Amino acid sequence: QMQLVESGGGLVQAGGSLRLSCAASGRTFSTRALGWFRQGPGKEREFVAAISWSGGTTSYADSVKGRFTISRDNGKKTLYLQMNALKPEDTAVYTCAAMIGPISGRTRDVNYWGQGTQVTVSS
Repeated sequence: QMQLVESGGGLVQAGGSLRLSCAASGRTFSTRALGWFRQGPGKEREFVAAISWSGGTTSYADSVKGRFTISRDNGKKTLYLQMNALKPEDTAVYTCAAMIGPISGRTRDVNYWGQGTQVTVSS
């Protein structure tokens, strides 16, 4: 079992930055690939970024490449998402996820989800 709890969301102006955190419980954190997904108003959930268990491999959606950075601290059982140069289209509920197997951007490869944290970017 794993529980994932996000924090760090909020309201920010376009061009600003936010850092999301996802604190995990459970013994398998350090052996799991993890990721961030988001769901904007009226949109389907979409992949944002993912990271391998060691942190050595990362993957990003094209829409966030060069602006967002995913990282993890296995000792603290915490996943991070540093978001820079935010745009109004980044407005969404951001949810962290633990994957069944290797790094993936597919929701069907996720077996644990957090509750989500709201990020709102004003223009």
